[in-house]
Amino acid sequence: MDVGFQTTLFEPPARATGAGIERRRLTEGAWVDVARGWLPDADDVFATLVGHVPWRAERRTMYDRVVDVPRLVYTYMIGEELPHPALTAARETLSEHYLAELGEPFRTAGCCYYRDGRDSVAWHGDTIGRGSTHDTMVAIVSVGDPRKLHLRPRDPDRREESFAVEMGHGDLVVMGGSCQRTWEHAVPKVSAAGPRISVQFRPFNVF
Repeated sequence: MDVGFQTTLFEPPARATGAGIERRRLTEGAWVDVARGWLPDADDVFATLVGHVPWRAERRTMYDRVVDVPRLVYTYMIGEELPHPALTAARETLSEHYLAELGEPFRTAGCCYYRDGRDSVAWHGDTIGRGSTHDTMVAIVSVGDPRKLHLRPRDPDRREESFAVEMGHGDLVVMGGSCQRTWEHAVPKVSAAGPRISVQFRPFNVF
């Protein structure tokens, strides 16, 4: 399948580690960690996800009509085997690295396939489940074309604190602390972009 994405030519490291992760502290106890080129075998992971994930197109009610969700999705629930060993190793590495802060492992892996610049996700926080009342973490691994993850405070009076993180091929972004309750994030539409897949590792009962 030709997905129009030029894979990299460099040799990635053998295994993702906790090294190279840099933290940006936000207001109200929220924070964001970023690590560039963190995921090994990113080219192979991307190709495997495109070809082997049972992607699903969803529709949802918006105002008075039913519309297509502008991306393809699939979630690997607890106990389901992930489609690439690098993702399994990444989840284990993240669980180990953040155990002292999170207090539990990452359990699920939600996948989103942004096919081009028209695919997007609107402003939201992962507040279904425990994220609505407790500090938690969502770890996002991105493969494919770069797209910007925008973040803004929920409080409209503090929107000057808004910023964006460009997620490139193999990059890691972790949103932690109160981030899901006190901040929102989005991947807006853009005029042109190649295909990109994000894998969101979450603890139990965080959506």
